[in-house]
Amino acid sequence: MIRAATTADAEAIAAIYNWYIENSHHTFEEDVLSVQDMALRIETVGPLSPWFVMEQDGGIVGYTYAAAWKPRAAYRFTRETSVYLHREYFAQGRGRKLYQHLIDELSNTPIHVLIAGIALPNEGSIALHESLGFNKIGQFHEVGFKYENYIDVGYWQLTL
Repeated sequence: MIRAATTADAEAIAAIYNWYIENSHHTFEEDVLSVQDMALRIETVGPLSPWFVMEQDGGIVGYTYAAAWKPRAAYRFTRETSVYLHREYFAQGRGRKLYQHLIDELSNTPIHVLIAGIALPNEGSIALHESLGFNKIGQFHEVGFKYENYIDVGYWQLTL
């Protein structure tokens, strides 16, 4: 089941995200988030910046959201999107279903462009985005530094 996220989901969402912080270069955050920090992020929810969770077996197994791309007014119809799954649920189609739900919801709003930044390498995320119609539009070289390595970031775009 996919539903809108609430601040009551902050603990489960933080647990999923904190695994990525501690174990991957897929996020450039380096310090784990508290439940309160995640709740503050979830509070940014609005019709043009939704958060959704996927529930299974009584718990949250993944989440997705759209956030403002940049704060200037001319970017108001662009969103940066993300999707994260609990590590036990990788490569089973849930991420695609969850992300498609976000795209479908945003398609019914004035949002015009979705942008996804992917820390490279990340073949799974690239495959997911491209299967949903995102196209690679560019790559910044060595803009991130985590785990004693410089990391490239590619950008994919979907025009709704």
